[in-house]
This record gives sequence, structure tokens and C-alpha cells, in this order.
Amino acid sequence: MGNSTQIVSFVFSMYGNMGHLKYLYFILAMLFYISVIFANTVLIVIIYVDRNLHEPMYLFLCSLFVNEIYGSTSLLPCLMAQILSETHEISAFYCFLQIFNIHTYVGIEFGTLTIMAYDRYVSICKPLHYNAIITKRKVQIVIVVIWTVYFIEVGVLLSFTIRLKRCGTVINKVWCENYLVVQLSCSPDRTMSYLPDLVFGLICSVAAPLSFISFTYVKIFAVCLKASKETKKRALETCTPHFVSLISLVFSCFYNLVSQRFDMTLVPLELHVILSMYAAIIQPLLNPVTYGLKLSKIRHAFIKFVTLKTLQLYQEGI
Repeated sequence: MGNSTQIVSFVFSMYGNMGHLKYLYFILAMLFYISVIFANTVLIVIIYVDRNLHEPMYLFLCSLFVNEIYGSTSLLPCLMAQILSETHEISAFYCFLQIFNIHTYVGIEFGTLTIMAYDRYVSICKPLHYNAIITKRKVQIVIVVIWTVYFIEVGVLLSFTIRLKRCGTVINKVWCENYLVVQLSCSPDRTMSYLPDLVFGLICSVAAPLSFISFTYVKIFAVCLKASKETKKRALETCTPHFVSLISLVFSCFYNLVSQRFDMTLVPLELHVILSMYAAIIQPLLNPVTYGLKLSKIRHAFIKFVTLKTLQLYQEGI
């Protein structure tokens, strides 16, 4: 542990010399963050206020929107501080905290999308048994379990990373990523150092949920081939935003996986930086927009909410 205790901070190498453009980047990052907080908070409030939305699917969405705020907060405030920084340093404590936050965010995102896929599977493939299988009480328990499991899982993963002896401090990214911190290890057997990241970070958090989601979509697709037009329309309305969200998240994880292991010099630096942060800046904004526009119940609840608030303000003004 001698070498690891000497390292008290890390340095991000991907920021470079931004000059006066750093103020533009800071404003853009701040606008993204405000947009994410606003969009997700509005939908959380709408789901909470409108009793017609107190259904299993919308409770899962509420958990998803809370996670979007959590995920963007894990990255964007630190990103804005680093943009204005001259040294681009981060303490080891906050680096590990960011790793914990971002990994739990991605895990919870996959976990929530997985249980939402099961919810859609039961709704479309077993509609007569839906109310018996999917209850509010079960939904609440599952949401708590998802958050708890991934917090514990990432905590275990991080415990392995923290113990490693490190001989370097430069992280080739704009945020702390577990795999890159492990790369700084000077342990005799570095192969074993990557094993926890493979098991907890890739297999448990990504591969296993993705396999289950694929299974549910195969079942849903098989039922839709034989179903009525009304069933197909309902399946399309509820599954499309889920599928868009899933593809977006998978793309982000796949890009980070590839960029960590292969030479990405052919990709322009600015594009590489944006794509590496995709899951924490685009995903949290994509989900509320996609679900808000596609699901008719949320659209109607939003219009009703805005109309009532506007009427109240008008009456108070009179």
C-alpha cells in the first residue's frame, strides 16, 4: 500500500489548453445541467401530482428520472469546475467518489430498463395477469432492491480498485473511470486487477441485464406478430421510448469500452470527449424528452398541469 498512499490526487489529460473557449464550454455544460435538472424534475413532479400516473410503469419512470439527475450530478458539476481549472487535478477521494457515482448510475439505469422491459413483457404477453403480477407494492420493493444492489456491487468493485498500488496519476479522460485508474496500477499481476472490473462493471451491470432485455423483446415481438392492431399500437407506444433509451445507453457503454482498449486518434478530440460523456449528459436529457413526447398519458398530464398552474397564476394576478 506504500505507493498508493503517496498518491493524493489525479490529473486529467484530456482537457488540454482551451484558452478563452473554456468559458463557452462552461456555459454549455451549465445549460446542459440546468436542462437535465429541469426536464427530469418536471416529469417527477407531474407523476407525483397526477394520481392517474400512480401506476407501475410510471413509478419505474420516476425512478429512472431520479437516476438521470443523480447521473448528471455525478459528472457535470465536476466537469464545470475542471473546465475553469488551470491544473485539472482531482483529489483521490473525489475521484473514487465519482467512479462510485457514475458506475452506480449506469448500473441503476440498466437495472431500471431491465425491470421496465419485464413490465412491458407482462403487460403485452400476459395482460390478464398483469395486475396480479405487477403491483405497486412489488414495484416499490423492486426499485429499492435495484438501487441497493448496485450501490453494494459498485462499492465492492471500488474496494478492489482502492487497494491497488498505483505508480501513475494521469487519467487520459475528462472524468474518473475505474478501468483507467486500474491501468495506473503497478501490481505484479495486472491481469487480476482487471477481473473485478470485468465481473462487476461489465458482466453484472451491462451484459446480464442486456441479455434479459433481449429475451423479453423477443417474446414481445413474437406476440405482436399474432396480435391485433390495437395491441401492436399499444406495444409500439410504450416500447419505442424504452428501446430508444436502451440503444442510447448501450451505444455509450460500447463506445467507452472500445475507446479504453483501442487507439482513438482518428476520432476528433472534441467528438471523443463528448461521446465519452454521452451517458451522463445526453442520456439524462434524452429520456425525459423521449418519454414525455411519446407517452400520451404523460403528455396529457403535462398539459393539464401547465394549464392549471397558468390559470392559478392568472387568478392570483386578478
